[in-house]
Amino acid sequence: MPSLFRPALTAFLHKAGLIGVAAAATGTAGAFFLWSLDAVTRLRFAHPWLLWCLPAIGLGMGWLYLKAGPRAERGTGLILDEIQQAGGGVPARMAPLILLGTLATHLGGGSAGREGTTVQIGGSLAGSIGLWGKAPQHHFPGLLMAGVAAGFGAVFGTPWAGAVFALEVLRHRTGRWKEWPWCLAAAWLADWVCHAWGGHHAAWQVGGTFPLTDFGAWGKVGLAAVCFGLLARGFVMTTHGMQGLMKRYVPWSPLRPMLGGLAVIGLVWVSGTRDYLGLGTLAATPGSMVLGSFFEDGVVLDPAAWAWKSGFTVMTVGGGFKGGEVTPLFFMGAALGYTLSGLLGLPAAWLAALGMTAVFGAAARTPAACFLMGMELFGPGLALPMAAACGVASLCNGRGLYHPAPLATPGP
Repeated sequence: MPSLFRPALTAFLHKAGLIGVAAAATGTAGAFFLWSLDAVTRLRFAHPWLLWCLPAIGLGMGWLYLKAGPRAERGTGLILDEIQQAGGGVPARMAPLILLGTLATHLGGGSAGREGTTVQIGGSLAGSIGLWGKAPQHHFPGLLMAGVAAGFGAVFGTPWAGAVFALEVLRHRTGRWKEWPWCLAAAWLADWVCHAWGGHHAAWQVGGTFPLTDFGAWGKVGLAAVCFGLLARGFVMTTHGMQGLMKRYVPWSPLRPMLGGLAVIGLVWVSGTRDYLGLGTLAATPGSMVLGSFFEDGVVLDPAAWAWKSGFTVMTVGGGFKGGEVTPLFFMGAALGYTLSGLLGLPAAWLAALGMTAVFGAAARTPAACFLMGMELFGPGLALPMAAACGVASLCNGRGLYHPAPLATPGP
């Protein structure tokens, strides 16, 4: 081989090796996380009194982050900032801290998700492996992006969506699309490893064929998409507002999740149900309102479920608990789609599927990734209306959940 190509090949293999190790580690961590999350959720179902421990759990979690990882507390935002502009790096302790914090949140019944956990685990592992493998500085953005893609793809079983999410959420970063092959490879490998370890993902069925030539049906989809976008906008504004109020009026950070835990207990008392605790994908008792219910026609559910789940999640995440927002956003979107189906005269399963993807797509400002996620979760039957719903809903929300600040100068 000509010596001219050896440095380029060496650099390529070096980066490929590091991303491969990071993706495999993330897939392994993702499988363990899914198993342990299911275990603590079932433990909470078996011991309902654990809800009363949520304020104490919040206090302990806040104190742990204050003492052991104040920089890691920035979570996903820190990883995105490091991709945009290298700073102090992603601390290795972020992975165990977010894993422990998320499990503790769900043990007490906090309404949080799981994507934030695996995205942070993936980014933290990728950054640490990059340091261990002596990666050059200009490779770190690509390594972190691959870690984000791996974490997202592994936890939901949607590698295509994970790869695009890692790129789309960094819409202000120039040159990010050159990392697309690395992100896709990392997401596929992490998902494969997660499945190999026995990691399982929820599956939903949506039957029927959308009438593509029915302009009335398209109008109803457009109206529903506007509602999905407004829900996403309201959730993002309320969550950020709650976080801002907490930081302003509660200066000692461990006290914030404690107050959030008390607020969640209060919402349980007001609503009279525990259906909105945790992920909202597993039923504590027969007849519990869970995400899968919204894909069934003829099932009678609370038409305000989307609002209740939003309130529970704002108090949990806005109060400082760890986890993520994606699975609760799935619940909110599917619940709102279910409610709108009765008003618009479209099948509940259709609008639940559109709402599930569109609300998250609008909240995160990643419509392309969420469209691909819909294809991976539901198949191509709703491809065109799903693309329209994700696009229209995203136009209705101006500020995303992660909102990384644009750079003054292009990234490497």
